[in-house]
Amino acid sequence: MAFDFAAHEMSPHMAEWDEKEIFPVETMRKAAQLGFGGIYVQPEVGGSGLSRLDTSVIFEALSTGCVSTTAYISIHNMCNWMIDTFGNTEQREKFCPELCTMDKFASYCLTEPGSGSDAASLLTTAKLEGHHYILNGSKAFISGGGDTDVYIVMCRTGGKGPKGISCVVVEKDTPGLSFGKKEKKVGWNSQPTRAVILEDCHVPVTNRLGQEGQGFNIAMRGLNGGRINIASCSLGAAHACVQLARDHLLVRKQFGEALSNNQFLQFKLAEMATKLVASRLLLREAAVALQESRSDAVSLCSMAKLFVTDECFNICNQALQMHGGYGYLKDYAVQQFVRDIRVHQILEGTNEVMRMIIARSLLSESG
Repeated sequence: MAFDFAAHEMSPHMAEWDEKEIFPVETMRKAAQLGFGGIYVQPEVGGSGLSRLDTSVIFEALSTGCVSTTAYISIHNMCNWMIDTFGNTEQREKFCPELCTMDKFASYCLTEPGSGSDAASLLTTAKLEGHHYILNGSKAFISGGGDTDVYIVMCRTGGKGPKGISCVVVEKDTPGLSFGKKEKKVGWNSQPTRAVILEDCHVPVTNRLGQEGQGFNIAMRGLNGGRINIASCSLGAAHACVQLARDHLLVRKQFGEALSNNQFLQFKLAEMATKLVASRLLLREAAVALQESRSDAVSLCSMAKLFVTDECFNICNQALQMHGGYGYLKDYAVQQFVRDIRVHQILEGTNEVMRMIIARSLLSESG
């Protein structure tokens, strides 16, 4: 169903959304009608109640039609899951149903101008005054910023370090909430990216998810799933690019014969397909580990994010090379897949940070 939706509703518009920087709200609402607005959110608040493995398969399939749009849908799903998992009954009933139908859209606000990989050093403050928190600070590189309705904001309610961080839901039109200019990006152009600015922003205490000081844990729990989701988007791009490369080799002739007869290119294509399948298997394993809350889940999610986003970028880049000069033209989809997935090696925790997490896990194992 997801492959079919990608082929008919996304792929024909992918280039236009990129070129004109269109946020395809109506297409995403059609996706939500298929249950893609709250894939792993509980059914009682409108979600599909599917597993992390199902989610990975869906995001891979959707990304064959447009990586950028699917990547935003994956972030929206992560935000929806955070409210569903850490919110109380009132919060879940207030926010989740409209997020599941995508009548409302969500953004995740962790990164700041001065804290990216070092998320625990964030500076945005939330001071308690009566029944409200007064938020001050700014968030950078926020997907959907300015065009979405619900902002999951990590802010400092206590002292330094991760234990002083809490998580609050800031609704659009809250006084004191504003946005920076729309960023000009290499890829991911079908979703707007802006700074989210909080100036004496009054947010009711009833909008806090979980307890004070639980925010960093909530953020990291969300990112484990986010890493699988974004790697799944890379997988879909690589899947599409292997097919594009194969089709090009079959029709393009050089030196009197089809490129598909060139053994060097045959071997390259074989390597690409092998790395695609290896990536898929690692990612599926990590998704199952996360679903089952296994002790190796965090490490596997980090391994999958590192390996899959690196290898799939290389696959797409090789596919572009196989297209020769045509690959560099915007008439050909392969260049957009390359541009759209390059950022996956940076966000949801850089691949350098993934190496740190994996190493730390290995070195802390006793015996």
